[in-house]
Order: sequence, then structure tokens, then C-alpha cells
Amino acid sequence: MAMDEKDLTLLELLRNNARESTSAIARKLGISRSTVQSRIERLERRGVIGGYTLRLSDEYERGRIKAHVMISVAPKLSSRVAHSLRDITELTALYAVSGPYDLIAVLSSETTERIDSLLDEIGALPGIRRTTSSIILSTKFSR
Repeated sequence: MAMDEKDLTLLELLRNNARESTSAIARKLGISRSTVQSRIERLERRGVIGGYTLRLSDEYERGRIKAHVMISVAPKLSSRVAHSLRDITELTALYAVSGPYDLIAVLSSETTERIDSLLDEIGALPGIRRTTSSIILSTKFSR
């Protein structure tokens, strides 16, 4: 889908604050409110905008423990493992990757004890060959 500069800027504004009013966005883009609404609807129809979500505050996020878990999976059980991992609510993202590991999971919890328990839970899943985890010490920036 071809997008012009206004569409790209609109997406960036929505990424930063999806609750910003169409009037405020229109002022920033230098176009009418109805044009902004039409562009948003078009981007939604075409699947560029797939939905809206909640972004937690930096202060709240600083109070949580986060970890990346690299996961090696038995090849024929990859779909089953991904399905099982989906049920872990503290697992906020799962990526298929190339290299020595097959997946990278991102965990977020309030305590290191819960992270430890989650790592044990993940390691015990059928099809998991090996895991390596890294606790995230700080976030330098996030978009």
C-alpha cells in the first residue's frame, strides 16, 4: 500500500498517543479533522492499523522485572510450544529468530521469584530443548 508523508506522520503520532484527538492530530498535520478520520479509517480497512493497545507508563514499567528468554525447540513441536507459551500471561512477546535459538520470549513480572518460576515452567514444556535467559537491567529507550 502506498502511503504519503502525511500517512507516515499520522502513524507516528498514533504510535506515540493513540488517544490523541483527531482535532489535535489535524492541527499537527495541517489538514482537516475529517481528513484525519478518513485517513485513519482507510489505514484500518487496509490492515495497516491492526488495532490499538495500552502503553504502560515508564514509572510503572521501571517497577517490573523483565527478561529475555532464548528458547531452542524440537523442530516438529514448534507450533505446539508457541501455543503453550501463549497461555503464559506474563510473556508479553514471542519472536521467531534465526541462529542457535528458535524463539525469544519477553517476560515481565513484579518479582524475580516469579520470573524464576516462569523460567522453570517454560523449561518444562514438551518440545523445549534448552533456554538461556537474561534479566533486563535498564531500558535505554523504547519506541
